[in-house]
Amino acid sequence: MTALTLSTAAAPGLRADAIVIGVAKGAGGPSVAPGAEAVDKAYDGRLAGVLETLGASGAEGEVTKLPAPAGFKAPVVVAVGLGAEPEKDAGFDAEALRRAAGAAARALAGAKKAAFALPLTEAADAGVVAEGVLLGAYSFDAYKESAKDAKGAKGKGNGKAPLAEAALLGGKPRDKAYKAAVERAAAVAEELNRARDLVNTPPNDLNPEAFAAVAQAAAKEHGIKVQVLDEKALVKGGYGGILGVGAGSASGPRLVKLSYTSPKAKKSLAFVGKGITYDSGGISLKPAGHNETMKCDMAGAAAVFAAVVAAARLGLEVNVTGWLALAENMPSGSATRPGDVLRMYSGKTVEVLNTDAEGRLVLADALWAASQEKPDAIIDVATLTGAMMLALGSRTYGIMANDDAFRSAVHEAAEESGEPAWPMPLPEHLRKGMDSPTADIANMGERMGGGLVAGLFLREFVGEGITWAHLDIAGPAFNEGGPFGYTPKGGTGTAVRTLVRVAELAAAGELG
Repeated sequence: MTALTLSTAAAPGLRADAIVIGVAKGAGGPSVAPGAEAVDKAYDGRLAGVLETLGASGAEGEVTKLPAPAGFKAPVVVAVGLGAEPEKDAGFDAEALRRAAGAAARALAGAKKAAFALPLTEAADAGVVAEGVLLGAYSFDAYKESAKDAKGAKGKGNGKAPLAEAALLGGKPRDKAYKAAVERAAAVAEELNRARDLVNTPPNDLNPEAFAAVAQAAAKEHGIKVQVLDEKALVKGGYGGILGVGAGSASGPRLVKLSYTSPKAKKSLAFVGKGITYDSGGISLKPAGHNETMKCDMAGAAAVFAAVVAAARLGLEVNVTGWLALAENMPSGSATRPGDVLRMYSGKTVEVLNTDAEGRLVLADALWAASQEKPDAIIDVATLTGAMMLALGSRTYGIMANDDAFRSAVHEAAEESGEPAWPMPLPEHLRKGMDSPTADIANMGERMGGGLVAGLFLREFVGEGITWAHLDIAGPAFNEGGPFGYTPKGGTGTAVRTLVRVAELAAAGELG
């Protein structure tokens, strides 16, 4: 991962491959953002005009490169758009800084060192810039021979390695708040990038057993207690949902429990993640064009895993348990059929009307298991429904909950973290559509409002009196378009930052 340093050095004398500055979009054209005063001065105060001549406007994510002025040890200035110029006496929005830093870091792939002269007015700004740099510099190249060349290994091609080092100018290396902000950013970004790696790993290399092994290794490294239930243990425990989904695959299912505990904790949280390492739809096979990205159907479990490890690395004073419900949904002679009835871990029976509505089945077992420990709150995370994508698009996830205040608190944590989310209802009238003449409940209901129906199904498996929220991240978990800001193509790591922020708020006694 890109190395980070805080620096008080002046931009002209710093040895680097590039100096990154911010440009805002003003009413009269682009304007140079605070932090770049020394650079602007070297252009005789005409840098904004030069950038405008080159076509720069200051629009968010816009990157413009130009030769550095005489006397600079760095050969290039990289101007990155911050979006609209803030009102007088108001600073730049945290997400604008984060996205700008990410866009610049991505544009500097192959560089050894870059100095970021973006607006840093307080320690929090250093944290968001650091986070943007680390997330924007991410690349997944484990399977590319061209990338091996860039790192000095054998291979063919001319791939570029991620930016190696970033110096944050205007930072205060000896200030505890600045150091803490950057250290937090590094821990969260590294784990978020680990979640991205898992989502991007092809399903022939990441089945439930392999995912469980990754979790076990990380748990050992960071002092997290781990328990893995294999097929025999799942049968013995009566986890009918997880077993039913995994029945058609040669790769058996797993339920992984990660437990981080703090001796100073006063609150406990349970995070539950959907971990379908590949989703063919099962017997209800997905149509052509819908299978190609289904390696991402374990993004919820990846987010939960990353958040628990991040909480441990940050030493948060809260107990956090992560439940990874792992299975591969495949069609075969042993697969669950439409019409089958599964007896869940809770004892309830579910008539399976569609085997492609499998995520709710594995989550149901994990939610009930988490409920038995009576945490203060449970949050589940899942790439659950296409209906949520239709409702909110590809960059925003939905939040449902059995408590309005908790739903609002999670929403605020998401927005504060830079993860677009939107609160969604759980209309009671939609529950009737899941009534089954054969079982306690069916895994499908009304087609319209399908994302809300899925939330209502999950609510049935949350223990009585436990506060719960459901994050449907089907849209933003996997970016099929081009990269933007600090978001790469492929796995995004959505929900990791929200979960970490919720844990921080719980540790501080501030969670609604």
